[in-house]
Amino acid sequence: MIILYSLISVALVSLFSLVGAFTISISEKKLKSIIFVLVSLSVGALFGDAFIHLIPEALEEAQNPILVPLSILAGILFFFILEKFLHWHHVHNHNECAHESDTPKYVGHLILVSDGIHNLIDGILIGASYMISVEVGIATTIAVILHEIPQELGDFGILIHAGFSRVKALLWNLISALTAFVGVIIGIGLPLLTNSAGPILASAAAGGFIYIAGSDLVPELHKTKEIKKSLIQLLAIIVGIGLMIALLYIAE
Repeated sequence: MIILYSLISVALVSLFSLVGAFTISISEKKLKSIIFVLVSLSVGALFGDAFIHLIPEALEEAQNPILVPLSILAGILFFFILEKFLHWHHVHNHNECAHESDTPKYVGHLILVSDGIHNLIDGILIGASYMISVEVGIATTIAVILHEIPQELGDFGILIHAGFSRVKALLWNLISALTAFVGVIIGIGLPLLTNSAGPILASAAAGGFIYIAGSDLVPELHKTKEIKKSLIQLLAIIVGIGLMIALLYIAE
């Protein structure tokens, strides 16, 4: 059942690579307002999953508790290095993409490669989370999906401005998303081989989520100066955290 749940979760996450198709008929103003709320929800969900689900469960399951904080730090450093060397930038502002009409095609290819690695890692995190518990697996899947939507919208915009047709951009985005299935096999396989792998991977996932939310997403939110929108951001973050808390009681 764990394998089935993991595969279903990864399939759902992969389908969100097609979210760019829905931007064709949406005005830029409306799209920006949607991303604005989704990024805030994503921040709450990523922080909530890390601190409410992944870290507590990893501490409970770990044979050596010191491995948990070390793995969290390793996760943060890994995502820092990945972003540095692959130029993995999470573009959440569609308007920013719209002004990159001179984007060379190799940038589009770079986005696809880095996105493929990103989805591979997502699969590993989802698989490892389900190996800890179904509750943690569901929480991680939701957090990944909420993060995927704004990222995929940004990636789609970059591919279009790099010279890809809409059909090719969607197709290649979907192909890069399928690496998550390889990741989920690794995420399930490693904990089966060794009992310590599950908590270590979950802790590393928490570190990655903390890095993504704090380094990539929160700075995007700070670009908004309006009081009304800032309050909406805060409310959406709280809703994202609340969703992670609610999963604790749903699982009981």
